[in-house]
Amino acid sequence: MDQATLTMIENLHKNTGKTLEQWIDIVKKESFAKHGDIINFLKEQHNLTYGFANLIAHKSKGSDAGSVENQDDLIHKQYQGKEHFKPLYDKLMAEIQGFGKDIELAPKNAYVSLKRKKQFATLQPATKTRFEIGINLKGQAPKGKLEAINSANAMCSHKINLADISDIDKEVIDWIKAAYENAG
Repeated sequence: MDQATLTMIENLHKNTGKTLEQWIDIVKKESFAKHGDIINFLKEQHNLTYGFANLIAHKSKGSDAGSVENQDDLIHKQYQGKEHFKPLYDKLMAEIQGFGKDIELAPKNAYVSLKRKKQFATLQPATKTRFEIGINLKGQAPKGKLEAINSANAMCSHKINLADISDIDKEVIDWIKAAYENAG
C-alpha cells in the first residue's frame, strides 16, 4: 500500500474516531451495489469528505489497487469490450514512463491513476468510442485538445478525449508531461 493511502487511513481514524475496518462494517451492513451509493451515504449520513468516502467505498468493495492481488487484472478488466483501446493505453504508458522513474500506477476498476507526489493524470477507456485522459493542471486555460472539467469533485481539472491511437500526438504528450512536472 502506498504512503499516501496509509496516511489517509491514519487520518480517517484521527478525524472520525473510527478505523477503516469499522467504516467498512458500517458500509457492508447497508448492502450497497454501487460505489457512488456508498460515497453519497457516507457524505450525507456521516458528513465525511469525498476523499474519505471514496477510500472507504474502494476498500469495502475491494476495487482499489491495494486490495487486488494482481494490478494487471484490474487493467485487463477495464478493456473488456473495449480491446481496441488497449494499444492506445500501451502507447501512452510507453511515452509517460519516459518522463521519469517516480511514477506510481494505481489501477482502479474503471481507470488507471498516475501519481507522482500527487495524482497528475488518469487513463480511462470511458466508452466504446472514447478514451479519456484526465489531467491535473489547475489554473490552466483550456487550449487545443485540452478541455476544462467543470464538475464538483472532479479528480482532474482537464481532459483530452481520444478516439484512435493516431490521436496521440506531441500536444497530447506535452499536456500530460506538464501535469507530471507540476505534480513533483
